Amino acid sequence: MLRGTRRRTTIGTTEVLQAQFKQFRMTETAQALPSFLREAEQQSWTYQELLVALCNHEEQRREEKTRLKYLKWAQFPFEKSLEDFDPKESVSLSKRQIDQLKEYDWLDQMFNLVLLGPPGVGKTHIAIGLGLEAIERGKQVTFVSMGELISLLKTEGYVRKSAIRLKRMREADLVIIDDMMFMAMETNEANLFFQLISDLYEKSSIILTSNKGPDSWGKMLGDQGIATAILDRLLHRCEVIHMDGESHRMKHRETIFE
Repeated sequence: MLRGTRRRTTIGTTEVLQAQFKQFRMTETAQALPSFLREAEQQSWTYQELLVALCNHEEQRREEKTRLKYLKWAQFPFEKSLEDFDPKESVSLSKRQIDQLKEYDWLDQMFNLVLLGPPGVGKTHIAIGLGLEAIERGKQVTFVSMGELISLLKTEGYVRKSAIRLKRMREADLVIIDDMMFMAMETNEANLFFQLISDLYEKSSIILTSNKGPDSWGKMLGDQGIATAILDRLLHRCEVIHMDGESHRMKHRETIFE
């Protein structure tokens, strides 16, 4: 035996094994170990079968914890899947196109999506549905409205929460910006937004929803040069989807009177 090493018994108690798993940062395995040992004894598992079961459990639990963490970080205002979207209510987005978006080749290739159309046609629903499925695939996603984004950018230097949120945004695989160009920006706000788009360029995919086309963004930004620079980066690898039709909210609105 080498000097300076501790002698370990070859057969440890369940408590010792649990402590060792925790030391190896396999906390999920440590907690489930007693039940796995009982099942292994009852089912006469081989050593290999027991090891495979323990490793699979640890892997699945870690993936689930990561998914829940990413879901929390995304900060969706609501959760609606793509299955909840009825293509029959959209005059410009077919089920075939939705299925093609769900293949996520565009995300792997860092393509952007711009969803244009009047309020209530399902732009935000589609964006969130794509974001939820991206998280299920292990991707990090951030959702933010344009108004909130401007506030985050202006306070990043001295508000810790803003700095943390923007750091996660810059590290995300998919950034969803809702209601882009909903209101006009000041020059300093437009510059901050341009810097963010530059940071994300060819590092992340971006989904934008807006009720104004890119041809009017220059006026909203107050600077045609900044608008051109932003559009150059956004539209370099991008699919622009025009969503027209009647507002779903108005079509399915409810009343308190019969």
